[in-house]
Amino acid sequence: MNTLSQPNVVLLWFSAMAIIFEQNGSAASLPNNETIPAVFAFGDSIVDPGNNNYISTLIKCNFPPYGRDFAEGNRPTGRFSNGLVPSDIIAAKFGVKKLLPAYLDPNLHLQDLLTGVSFASGGAGYDPLTAELVSVISLSDQLNMFKEYIRKIKDAVGERTTTITISKSIYIVCMGSDDIANTYIQTPIRRTQYDIPSYTDLMAAQASNFLQELYGLGARRIGVFGITAIGCMPSQRTIDGGILRACSYNANVAAILFNSKLSSLMDALNEKFPEARLVYLDAYNPLLSMLQNPTRYGFEVTEKGCCGTGNIEVGILCNPYSVNTCSNASNYIFWDSYHPTEKAYNALSSLVLDDKIKNFF
Repeated sequence: MNTLSQPNVVLLWFSAMAIIFEQNGSAASLPNNETIPAVFAFGDSIVDPGNNNYISTLIKCNFPPYGRDFAEGNRPTGRFSNGLVPSDIIAAKFGVKKLLPAYLDPNLHLQDLLTGVSFASGGAGYDPLTAELVSVISLSDQLNMFKEYIRKIKDAVGERTTTITISKSIYIVCMGSDDIANTYIQTPIRRTQYDIPSYTDLMAAQASNFLQELYGLGARRIGVFGITAIGCMPSQRTIDGGILRACSYNANVAAILFNSKLSSLMDALNEKFPEARLVYLDAYNPLLSMLQNPTRYGFEVTEKGCCGTGNIEVGILCNPYSVNTCSNASNYIFWDSYHPTEKAYNALSSLVLDDKIKNFF
């Protein structure tokens, strides 16, 4: 950790924040001229900017063609897209910074930490078994990393500045798709123990526990993404959509059921913790709208990803040797068979978040 004295570090931090706010033209207008010190993300591949690069797992994407359109181009960072992912886009919307780095990145500086990081891990879920099956960072381990983060910041800038940072920052939680699409639908373990209603109960209980623990650590402004229309992802169409590759009915029903439970439990937590701002972020209907009305949002291809055939390639199956990868990802909603393109993430993030920003304050 940087050896600067605490007063100098705090001065450096506020100076850097002022520069970031001035330079970041994509920031939304926040109520009451609020400024956000940091953004933190927890969850799965949707908000993982590269934590999986530094762990032993097959769930990686730090190779081409991932990152093909990132920054100046051809920079596979470990983000599961051709470019930015929602954690980056959201950090910019709140006026903090344009890229939200991975907490495990060994090259982070103190300033990177002070303005927020992502603890997310591609392949993780609310169900502890989800991360265990693919050897990624579980939700409880992500929470432990956040506790470690708090200790580091206290050592650098002191308890008062740390407390302010933790309480006034924005927290984004995004997971659940891997629980349903992978752990429940594609493996028999949970299906022998639970039907869809009871499995989504398990997920909701885990989500509630996590949010209460996060609150206990000082978080107050927490946005939680509902699950998208995962049955309409290209991979789910291929696996469970029949010969016509229709949207998977079972996956979408499970997503809708979980989302209703997630929204209700967040209402209950807002009642329990009146000083908190827990904001449910509906991602299901916005993605469905994009899929049903692609031209309205500037897209042409909805049923397959850009990478390879677009029907099944994701992660290590989407690689430099994947034939027929599209030349223009901006025509596609999906980059691979599971993850949207940067353009789609930008559109989706605006549809999901822009009208809800005021609810964080």
